[in-house]
Amino acid sequence: MITPASSLHVLHLIIVFLLRAPPCPADGGTWSMLLPNIGISAMHMQLLPNDRVVIYDRTDFGTSNISLPKGKCRPKSKDCSAHSVEYDVASNSVRPLMVLSNFWCSSGSLMPDGSLTQTGGNADGALVVRTYKSCDTCDWQEIQNGLVQERWYATNHFLPDGRQIIIGGRRAFTYEFFPKTPDTQKAIDFPFLVQTNDPRIENNLYPFVFLIPDGNLFIFANNRAILFDYVKNQVVRTFPTIPGDEPRNYPSTGSAVLLPMRIVQGTVATVEVLVCGGAPGSAFRHAIKGIFDGALDTCGRITISDPDPRWVMETMPMARVMGDMLLLPNGNVLIINGGSAGTAGWECGRNPVLNPLIYQPGNPVGSRFVMQAPTTIPRMYHSTAILLRDGRVLVGGSNPHDKYEFTNVFYPTELSLEEFSPSYLDSTLSGLRPVIISPVNGATTMYGKQMVIKFAVSKNLNTSSVLVTMVAPSFNTHSFSMNQRLLVLHSGIPTIVRKSSNYQVTVTMPPSGNVAPKGNYILFVVHQDIPSEGIWIHIQ
Repeated sequence: MITPASSLHVLHLIIVFLLRAPPCPADGGTWSMLLPNIGISAMHMQLLPNDRVVIYDRTDFGTSNISLPKGKCRPKSKDCSAHSVEYDVASNSVRPLMVLSNFWCSSGSLMPDGSLTQTGGNADGALVVRTYKSCDTCDWQEIQNGLVQERWYATNHFLPDGRQIIIGGRRAFTYEFFPKTPDTQKAIDFPFLVQTNDPRIENNLYPFVFLIPDGNLFIFANNRAILFDYVKNQVVRTFPTIPGDEPRNYPSTGSAVLLPMRIVQGTVATVEVLVCGGAPGSAFRHAIKGIFDGALDTCGRITISDPDPRWVMETMPMARVMGDMLLLPNGNVLIINGGSAGTAGWECGRNPVLNPLIYQPGNPVGSRFVMQAPTTIPRMYHSTAILLRDGRVLVGGSNPHDKYEFTNVFYPTELSLEEFSPSYLDSTLSGLRPVIISPVNGATTMYGKQMVIKFAVSKNLNTSSVLVTMVAPSFNTHSFSMNQRLLVLHSGIPTIVRKSSNYQVTVTMPPSGNVAPKGNYILFVVHQDIPSEGIWIHIQ
């Protein structure tokens, strides 16, 4: 018999189902489990140019699920478990790494030599710089007091001269550089971070930072953006406030990308930024009281190269907070992970969003979002995603708790690694997928130099739909992929010489370090929106 109480329960379930149901059918992409347990929760990830991935969480979570080798333990600690691992893409295996200081909620950049330089963290790690150069026996190296000011929730960006700039952090309204030079020994005041900070919730942490082709930095914090000359320490331009005035940075935690930049005759004419998702300014204060505000369902897109730039607002198929935005090799944007209510922080998020979205920036407004197939694993606070060289997306993490918690919680600590394969990897499209013949993986090139790329396509090539793109591997944490950029080197009808099913196209490398800071990139040939497996190239 159905009682009034049970009727209300059924009605509640129906409402919950309707709220969580996808607004349109899923349209491609597949999920696969790679490793059900890597021992730690993947809070931070960086792909290295040997196709290994550095992953870490924090040192004060408690004992992890993977031991350090040979009975090692952290100094002055009974914790003999690892809090960082190196994931080998080829062998689908992990190796534990030793770290001494706490790199919780930190930041980093891949350096020109292919090593990872990681900065800051919490407590004993707030001033530490750590470096990792990959090899079968390599481990973290630490530089005590490598930073001038404590950096917790800061953002890093690589620079044309090989250094990285480190901006902000909790109660750090400054920026500094690493490596240090005689002229950069101090932290430099940055009033923009004071102006955009709400001291009640500190809602401009992990600011969105992008190097643009004129050499300045686009910096977005909370709901405002500027163009900043870091050499002269000057604000070059102030952009309009994003409509709605709601915050988009941590803990409101939207995400952002610098949209693909097309190089035509050595210049980039159009530079655009896309900011999506987040949470209302009230969300954090409400969440700690058990009230979970709905996330934002809007994206703002702005052409910062325009003389009079304005935000163009778009509506996503669903609201999303704590989502990650990744540039795919074909120039589309993947929006993945997160929830539809609450905010970042311990126990502060609700209603996982299981369906990724593909955003197609070249389509007209209103037809840019395409729903993707859902995962079965909630990826909430402290989840991550990065692009791999073969076009797959590595997804891990989710730990909305102060420690490792696996039972009696809404969202257990997640130790697994999944792969999301966008629809361009569907086996039925293999005949259209390019295969790069030359140059070989690991090729070196120089600015402005021409490169002949030979590739094969087993089915007839559509010569009007070939792109050559190069993607910078990003440092991903807290819903922002630092250093992420995609350059379109060649588009339109290429000069192609056919021999059997082999073709070639000549591209010109980026003109300067402002367009592509020196270092490692993944180069793809894209045919009818289907990318080849990429090759690593090093530009200098």
